Amino acid sequence: MKRRIKTIAALVALLTVAITARAQVIEKKTLTIDGARRVIAAAVVEAKKLNAPGGVIAVVDDGGNLMALERLDGTFAAGANISIGKARTSVLFKKPTKVFEDIIKNGRTAMVALPDAFFTPLQGGIPIVVEGQIVGGVGVSGAASAQQDEELAIAGANAFNNPEMTSAPVSYFEKEKVTAAFAKGAVLFDKSDKYMVHASRRDQPGMGEVHTKDADIIYVLDGMATFVTGGALVEPRNIAADEIRGKEISGGETRKLVKGDVIIVPAGTPHWFKEVSAPFLYYVVKAR
Repeated sequence: MKRRIKTIAALVALLTVAITARAQVIEKKTLTIDGARRVIAAAVVEAKKLNAPGGVIAVVDDGGNLMALERLDGTFAAGANISIGKARTSVLFKKPTKVFEDIIKNGRTAMVALPDAFFTPLQGGIPIVVEGQIVGGVGVSGAASAQQDEELAIAGANAFNNPEMTSAPVSYFEKEKVTAAFAKGAVLFDKSDKYMVHASRRDQPGMGEVHTKDADIIYVLDGMATFVTGGALVEPRNIAADEIRGKEISGGETRKLVKGDVIIVPAGTPHWFKEVSAPFLYYVVKAR
């Protein structure tokens, strides 16, 4: 009986310690890079809706460190640093920056003595709040007015509360940009943790390749190529994380690719453009 009482007392003591420890630690929400991009996307949508003549949107984390920045066409060069300052001020002081602009305007000019690295008392900085916690700040500079700066920042800060922004923004590429990408071969869209879109061009054969994590979905836009899949890389070497190259491929299956063809190469499958007719143009969607 005494042993049972001692055991129960020990369990109660352990439970008390666990509850006390939990009470001393809180769960903290963190703004991710995808979240920062979502904030920027929401501000850009608002900028287009208001026909803003420009603007730089900066997003910082809860420590005031820059996470993402986008400069709209036509924005003055200094807008970047100003928007970062507004975002940092809003999160470090946990208030919209207009509060400090109004305080100074109403006579408390001593506040301008605060160091510029931490204090930009200009309208257009808003804390980002998620479920009652400040996770970062967004600052905008270079729109039509200080009021519009703030409107864009508010739209960005509300990205997580706006049902219209629950999905990722649509990406659109004008034909001129696509043509320019194919002229040299370039990445059109990079979401490398999930997928990428390449506007690819080949003027000569390539090396054997293996992407250990990415599948290649290839659509031939123009030209003709001899394409080998499977087999084994000759003289393989790692050129980057999850990327292997080789001099050529031994064995494998050979196909002639022409305009309109689609071929899907699973992750981990060796493949090689053995011969091409220049220029050979093709879209590649890399799916991870």
